[in-house]
Amino acid sequence: MNQTASHSFTAFAADRLLASGPLAEVALAVKIASGSDIPEPIIIFDDATGRPIDLDLRGTHRDVIARLPQPPGSATTEESAAPEPRGRGRPKLGVVAREVTLLPRHWEWLNARPGGASVALRKLVEDARRASGDKDRARAARDAAYHFMSAISGDRPGFEEASRALFADDRRRFVGLIATWPEDIRNHIVKLAFSDHAEQPSG
Repeated sequence: MNQTASHSFTAFAADRLLASGPLAEVALAVKIASGSDIPEPIIIFDDATGRPIDLDLRGTHRDVIARLPQPPGSATTEESAAPEPRGRGRPKLGVVAREVTLLPRHWEWLNARPGGASVALRKLVEDARRASGDKDRARAARDAAYHFMSAISGDRPGFEEASRALFADDRRRFVGLIATWPEDIRNHIVKLAFSDHAEQPSG
């Protein structure tokens, strides 16, 4: 789970949006709300996946923050002080050595490229990422919207038809099908699916 500064989470108390933003802010908002008179269950969602997450909100605010999952690549003081094991690749540059199995003709072609096989492979991967990046992001966004709406609105009228419209990328039909759902829920679904530039349903 990549909890970078731009990675957001959203908490819902039944049909109402309670908080949205970095995990620490949302977790504390939920802890505070849980101690109030809010009768509905509160669910925290990872906006990157649309799936609910579980957090331990016991203890003080400091306790809650200390128990939050750490972003990948982060290290404790002791870990960061430990010497790096020597190995293949250039870890300080983020380059990691892995085994790649190819046919002889593939190796011949790669080795004939400027810079050799490693440079050629990195270039091929970057070109492929750029070519498919928009499609990959759109698919991930639709998946996140579907997981969220399944968890919070799976029993609402029009759910199945809305799901089909979502994966068909039919924005106008999708927005129309969820127009009667609670405002906070439908706005968040549209935001997850189509970003902030999507057509918002009228309230």
